[in-house]
Amino acid sequence: MSRSTDLLLTALAPAIWGSTYVVTTLLLPPGYPLTMALLRALPAGLLLLLLVRQLPQGRWWGRVLLLGALNFSLFWSLLFVAAYRLPGGVAATLGALQPLLVIGLARLSLGTPIRSLAIVGALAGMLGVALLVLTPQATLDPLGIAAGLLSALSMALGVVLSRRWQPPTSTLTFTAWQLVAGGVLLIPLVLLLEPTPPSLSLPNLAGIAYLSLIGAAFTYLLWFRGIARLEPATVSSLGFLSPVSAVLLGWGLLQQSLSPLQLLGMLVVLGSVWLGQLAQRATPQPVLQRS
Repeated sequence: MSRSTDLLLTALAPAIWGSTYVVTTLLLPPGYPLTMALLRALPAGLLLLLLVRQLPQGRWWGRVLLLGALNFSLFWSLLFVAAYRLPGGVAATLGALQPLLVIGLARLSLGTPIRSLAIVGALAGMLGVALLVLTPQATLDPLGIAAGLLSALSMALGVVLSRRWQPPTSTLTFTAWQLVAGGVLLIPLVLLLEPTPPSLSLPNLAGIAYLSLIGAAFTYLLWFRGIARLEPATVSSLGFLSPVSAVLLGWGLLQQSLSPLQLLGMLVVLGSVWLGQLAQRATPQPVLQRS
């Protein structure tokens, strides 16, 4: 399959993740973020595990638990803390640090060369996201900022280690393992930090089903497939498409305003994604660790 096809399929994941805000706003009960994250990850992982019928072996138990924590339970938990303690624009801008972190971590872990054009693309992406979502009324909270930075670091580590550790199994199996691990690790957090949610309505169940089957199982299958085939910096730069998708869906479905500054931000984000792909096109593929 061509690189262009790999890019398009991988880009579908963050584009679909942008719908999470709209689905959460319209369909999910408010005030239960960790519970909803658990219901998003664990059923999807168990369904995929039922399909593949294969468990990790040996050292892969520890690796899968670590990857499940980085890519799901730890990442989502820190993201929710940042979202609660910071305006959405500030939290999103901090999350946009992830491609820069991936560039550095990929250099340390995989030996991937750092290209100046990739740095420019990552910085442009941060600027574009800021134009999309930041407002002059944005306030800063130290704990929220720390949570936002750590969530970006968690996801960046998850991307790089998912690339470094490629198991001798299919991407479907690898996705199933990580979703189940991430969901299981969320269980104690849910029990400790959140009350039992009320009875779920049909719209609630529809929203959870969408986020689990489409927003988790399908998209993370594409995401981990992309990580296995493309450079980590290339994959992480595609994540900038998520806030663009979220803003467009908010404008189209929630009647939210769309300012000229936000339109400029979209163009900057799309330009940054293009720069990220251009910078990595000539990068040689690092040797993957398989065992």
